[in-house]
Parts: sequence; structure tokens; C-alpha cells
Amino acid sequence: MRSFVLVLLMALLGGACAHTPQSTGLEGLRPVVEDFHKRIRWKDFRGAARHLVPERREAFLRARAELHDERDLTISDFEVLDAQLTADGMRAFVTTRLQWMRLPSPSEQTATVTEEYLYVQQEKTWQLERMLDGPFAGELP
Repeated sequence: MRSFVLVLLMALLGGACAHTPQSTGLEGLRPVVEDFHKRIRWKDFRGAARHLVPERREAFLRARAELHDERDLTISDFEVLDAQLTADGMRAFVTTRLQWMRLPSPSEQTATVTEEYLYVQQEKTWQLERMLDGPFAGELP
């Protein structure tokens, strides 16, 4: 009987922890990161902007229009290299290798980009706050 109670207690505690961003953070983060990169690769900037923190969305979309990125920017490849959570599980740093070309330059550029995501508890989702280096570094400082 005592072992049954212990097993039941462990199951209840384990279930309670399973819903925290710390324990499910990377699993929940992965689809957001992949969707963001797929959308920028296929020039769906409005769809990509939904993954940004709200205060950066307008500036991001305005920059895409001003730079004529629908026409001039080509993301040729991306590879997610690493993802790390902070101790509180509310922030994540994702390292991605991006390859892109922005006309009029004929040269493809490659950068190892650090992206900073925040976990927004009210919406139960990850949102991109900052991107260091890469084609959007100026809009997501």
C-alpha cells in the first residue's frame, strides 16, 4: 500500500511539472522556430511576423516592404544548430545557420545567427524578440 501511494504521489507531481515551460519548452519551441524559418524562406513575411513579439511586427513588415524583400531576398537554406533554455525556462537562445542573398548583391551570405525567444504565458507560445546577425538583424536588434 505504501508503494502504491508513493507511485501515485510521484505521478501527480510529475504530471504537474509536465505543463511548465521549463519541461516542455524545447518541444514547444521547435515548431515555432521551424515555422518561422520556413515562412521567411518562402517569403511569407506576414506569417513569419506572427512569431515575433507584438512590438516588433510592424517594423519587421515595414522593413520587408522598404527593402523589397518579396522580390530581392532569397533565403536559400537554414539549419537549426542549437537551442538553450534559461534556468527559469522563459527565454530561449537558438543558434541557426542561415544562407541568403539580397539583390543587387550576387553573393550568397552565410551567418550563424543567434535568435532570442520569449515564452509568453498568456498565449502559451514562444515569440521571437531578437535576431543577432543575418538578413533581419537591423529590424530585430
